[in-house]
Amino acid sequence: MLTIERALVDRIVAHARADHPDEACGVIAGPIGSDRPVRYIPMTNAERSPTFYRFDSLEQLKVWREMDDRDEEPVVIYHSHTSTEAYPSRTDISYASEPNAHYVLVSTREEGETEFRSYRIVDGEVTEEEVAIVEPSA
Repeated sequence: MLTIERALVDRIVAHARADHPDEACGVIAGPIGSDRPVRYIPMTNAERSPTFYRFDSLEQLKVWREMDDRDEEPVVIYHSHTSTEAYPSRTDISYASEPNAHYVLVSTREEGETEFRSYRIVDGEVTEEEVAIVEPSA
């Protein structure tokens, strides 16, 4: 199960809506081994496409090095689908390379409605998981 603060969900959805009709993408980092998403990192879709996303390679290298320096890992890797449901495509599955990450998809196909779903993708196998949206702890 993915447990994520409402403020992080709101930021992901806002990024997806802002980049529409292109797919948005990014990462939420957290302490290694904690499975706790903490630090929101919006990234550039190098493809600038409504049907495909790819992290800019230089930006990705910088972000991953920064996570290493901070003893973090990518807890959530997210992107949006602009005209289809929030379910991983064959391409999404083939590019999933972080077995411990939660892969979040947001569908912006309906203007007034947002699908927010999370998956584990390991060795090409997709498993949808429950999402618990929580308020920040004091």
